[in-house]
Amino acid sequence: MISELNYFMRKLHHISGPILYWNLLAMILIGLMEGIGIYMLVPMLSLIGVFEMGSSGIHIPWLTELLHRFSENGQLLLVLLAFVFILSGQAWMQRLQTIRNTRIQQQFIRTLRLETYSALLRARWSFFLQKRKSDFNHILTTELARVSQGTSLVLQMAASLIFTAIQIGLAFWLSAKLTTLVLVSGLLLFVLLRKFVRRAKQIGDQTSEFSQSYYYGITEHFNGIKDIKSNMLESSHIRWFDRICSQIERNVVQFSQLNTGTQLIHRVSAAIIIAAFIYLSLQVMSVPPANLLLIILIFSRLWPRFTAIQSNLEYISSMLPAFRIVRELKDQTEKNCEIRESRKEIGTPASQPIAPIDLVKSIVCEDVDYRYEGSDTYALKNVQACIPAQGMTAIVGKSGAGKSTFVDLIMGLVKPESGRILIDGKPLTEEQLLNWRSSIGYVSQDPFLFHTSIRENLRLVDPDASEEQMWRALQFSSSASFVRKLPQGLDTIIGDRGIRLSGGERQRLVLARTMLRNPSVLVLDEATSALDSENEQHIHEAIERLKGHVTIIVIAHRLSTIRTADRVIVLEEGRVIQEGGYQQLSMDSSGTFSKLLHMQAGAAGQ
Repeated sequence: MISELNYFMRKLHHISGPILYWNLLAMILIGLMEGIGIYMLVPMLSLIGVFEMGSSGIHIPWLTELLHRFSENGQLLLVLLAFVFILSGQAWMQRLQTIRNTRIQQQFIRTLRLETYSALLRARWSFFLQKRKSDFNHILTTELARVSQGTSLVLQMAASLIFTAIQIGLAFWLSAKLTTLVLVSGLLLFVLLRKFVRRAKQIGDQTSEFSQSYYYGITEHFNGIKDIKSNMLESSHIRWFDRICSQIERNVVQFSQLNTGTQLIHRVSAAIIIAAFIYLSLQVMSVPPANLLLIILIFSRLWPRFTAIQSNLEYISSMLPAFRIVRELKDQTEKNCEIRESRKEIGTPASQPIAPIDLVKSIVCEDVDYRYEGSDTYALKNVQACIPAQGMTAIVGKSGAGKSTFVDLIMGLVKPESGRILIDGKPLTEEQLLNWRSSIGYVSQDPFLFHTSIRENLRLVDPDASEEQMWRALQFSSSASFVRKLPQGLDTIIGDRGIRLSGGERQRLVLARTMLRNPSVLVLDEATSALDSENEQHIHEAIERLKGHVTIIVIAHRLSTIRTADRVIVLEEGRVIQEGGYQQLSMDSSGTFSKLLHMQAGAAGQ
């Protein structure tokens, strides 16, 4: 726990810089003013004769001489005005310090959010294949919120420690023996309550675990809400939700019991100690009433500080697991950073435009092998293939043949274990990766759209796109006709993931957005597999218009959609087993492609 807290403090210092030292000075000044205002009231009143403190009173000759120049009423007013002035100044400075603490906290969390989010976006595609996206959402929301709360508590505890140190110093000046008794009692109690701090960290670990399970569950459930409704699975999911909510409830109650338990111990201890002090002072030591008032004053100011420090330590201990999870994610993404040299290029407002690579000749795979991390089986093995520029190449094969992996390699999302990818005869290197990817337009089987207008969805790829450019892209994708019929045209809100549009309309809209980038290479990843014949024909017409202008790579499930392909690459168990034109391969009756055609034709006939 100490190492995590140390790392947290170094990170906070690195982000906040000099403002932390100014905040520290302000805390010291506020502590002095608060201590002087409270502790000096009784001695100052004794100085003008309101109390008799004997040897415990303060003796400042110049102050005594100044006060004696005024009448008794004037002395009292002067002391009380000084008291009001000091505490009012302290309250004003306390307000400024609270605002400064908020700025430090928000700057720290904003930086952590940006660093974590940027690191995630820079991570390799293979990193995302091993993780659950709900865990990323959970860390960027719930865990960072806990870190934010913990940061506020760290700043509060720093203030408590400084105020306590100052008040201990002032209390020692007033009465060293009484302050020593209070201090020893507080330290002994703190040592006895160390196990509560350790238990708070264990509860914090459980909080992260339950929160992660909760976030994962609800994300998956709402992703599959149609299946849940269709198969009447509501009851089982409600039971799961009730179970995880009960675990979260018990976790929160346990921490509340722990924290209130330590506060109870502190308060009961305070009552016992102060009662013992009063009894001993009156019955054994015959302490004057004014000195007794000073005892109560010192104790009432110091003991709540000990209680607050103990409580803050427990809250901070329960927060540290959240910070550890954020830190671990950042470390993992750093290790899986895709392009380390591109840090200043991605997400930086002043970044230079990335020049796309204009494919002129071909994309060639030379002896490419690839297997996913942790797998002993190769997803691709000894792949030799050529994709000519400005033509249409179809990638076909049974499920699990390696089609998507093959395209991922071509797009540079994953790196070959051996072999190489050549772009116009030049190896695809890490330095060229962003330039190459900026040349590619990708349309997946599951079209991704935001819950906003068509205009805003199109402008995601080009914020400066004109309306004329948008309509041209819509025309290319056979989308212009249905967009014109919508109530608000380009400004129509299309719902979450485009739910207000049909599957074919969503697919064509994604194709229009992709074409707005003016890609050199267009990749269609089974983009028509879920469409009806009419919408499939619309997409096919759009593709035909692009032939000769853009290099088109199609992962095809329906082989009927690739009749006009210039080249077909057939994969089976990660190997290229056939390569050639559509007509050439379809006439080879012994080949896999011909067999796939006959299987689909037979299924369609039935």
